[in-house]
Amino acid sequence: MQRKELRVILISLIVSFILTGTKFLAWFMTHSVAILSDALESIINVVAGAFACYSIYLAGKPKDENHPYGHGKVEFFSIGFEGAMIFIAGCLILFKAVQFFFIPTTLESIDKGLWIIGGTAAGNLILGAYLLGEGKKLSSLTITGNGSHIMTDVYSSGGLIVALLIIHFTGWTWVDPLASALMGALILRQGYRLLRQSISGLMDETDMQVVDKVIAILQEHRRVEWIDVHNMRVQQYGNNYHIDCHLTLPYYLLLNDAHEELKAMEKLVNDSFTSGEVEFFIHIDPCLSSCCHYCQMPDCAVRQHDFTGVIHWTRENVLPNRKHGEE
Repeated sequence: MQRKELRVILISLIVSFILTGTKFLAWFMTHSVAILSDALESIINVVAGAFACYSIYLAGKPKDENHPYGHGKVEFFSIGFEGAMIFIAGCLILFKAVQFFFIPTTLESIDKGLWIIGGTAAGNLILGAYLLGEGKKLSSLTITGNGSHIMTDVYSSGGLIVALLIIHFTGWTWVDPLASALMGALILRQGYRLLRQSISGLMDETDMQVVDKVIAILQEHRRVEWIDVHNMRVQQYGNNYHIDCHLTLPYYLLLNDAHEELKAMEKLVNDSFTSGEVEFFIHIDPCLSSCCHYCQMPDCAVRQHDFTGVIHWTRENVLPNRKHGEE
């Protein structure tokens, strides 16, 4: 999988390098600050692509003594680095836009610039859609983040084309720095979103979509021995997940039988995740008499209370550190 991720990101790097050079050619021809802004943003595509290559290589290294959970967290650094670079580029673009409001330049060859920017926008659209699709299939944060950035470049290029068309047909050169300022604001927003995602991952913020997916898998395939699951925590390392939880089992199970239940739960979740690996650290709790009313064990010789119904597992009763039914 790592080899495929590297191939995808190398394609992104090469295409971004070519498109960036093309945009700077359009700027030299037109002297448009809006085109310069678009070209400056594209430089970030190249720098971020190079950093992404390294982060994918590092994330694919096996666990070692110093990194017992693997190296997958570097992907959050990757998207954080990309977000920071995008944010800086947005600030520079806004600065140049304000500067050109007061010191305008003469625009040239707008029609040629339109064709060039249109071509680069089409190229980025194809590249961005490819990266987002591959990032989803490979569950790669780095590729998905890179694809999101490329798509932002497409949107900004679309706005730039509209601005150049207005300038071409009306001669309103003040539209040029205005378009640059709007692009800068859009780029700042995208940079903030990537930085926010990076910080969330590095701070181990819970991804509730992943939690809901794990709970749904366990709920659908729950075994009668699994009396309840609680105190669940999910951490993401690249496209791998580490899950801690407490599992309540009948207290009279033999150690070998209890171990088989843990293996069955881990295998169930891993088989349901199409990419990446899910590592479980499961703490076993023995059942108490208060568990009897929702325990599904048939013909239990030590049951002290009648069975009243199954408790449906949801994040509300799986995440807290208490057995179901406890206050």
